[in-house]
Amino acid sequence: MSENKKEKWEWMKAVVIAFVLVFVIRTFLVTPIIVDGASMNTTLLDKDRMIVNKIDKPERFDIVVFHANENEDYIKRVIGLPGDRIEYKDDTLYVNGKAFDEPYLEKQKQEILDGKPLTPSFSLEDTAVGQQTVPEGHIFVMGDNRRYSKDSRLIGAVPLEEVVGTTNIVYWPIKEAKVIHQ
Repeated sequence: MSENKKEKWEWMKAVVIAFVLVFVIRTFLVTPIIVDGASMNTTLLDKDRMIVNKIDKPERFDIVVFHANENEDYIKRVIGLPGDRIEYKDDTLYVNGKAFDEPYLEKQKQEILDGKPLTPSFSLEDTAVGQQTVPEGHIFVMGDNRRYSKDSRLIGAVPLEEVVGTTNIVYWPIKEAKVIHQ
């Protein structure tokens, strides 16, 4: 085989290996996503580009991406895990009767001018979930922009098999690049 053919063969192998690696990484490890809409404002903004980690199991307060239907993926925050009782009273989250702080909502709460709560009071039974606890194999999710989010209050609990992964890295726009902490 001539040197020219050997060099072409090596380049072809390198390109094929690169494509296989990209396929494996995007299929099983991480994938990019573009935030579509304002339901996670002010934590995430419309058109932010993020990296989704497909390996980690969702935990409370993680931001997750899930298949809402055949055509749409939603991005929301995990509020309840399987078996949890969820309730909001006076703009405070209660999980299994224990109050939780939500520091990621502080900026929005400070900007409220109408005197109404950011998160209206409800119990899990009052939502589309319609029962006392988050069903096994499901999570209860909410957008950070509580007044304007189509989330588990309206669509019900999200089956874990519909979760694409967790995300906390914004990489675009560059000036807004950040790692989001709970």
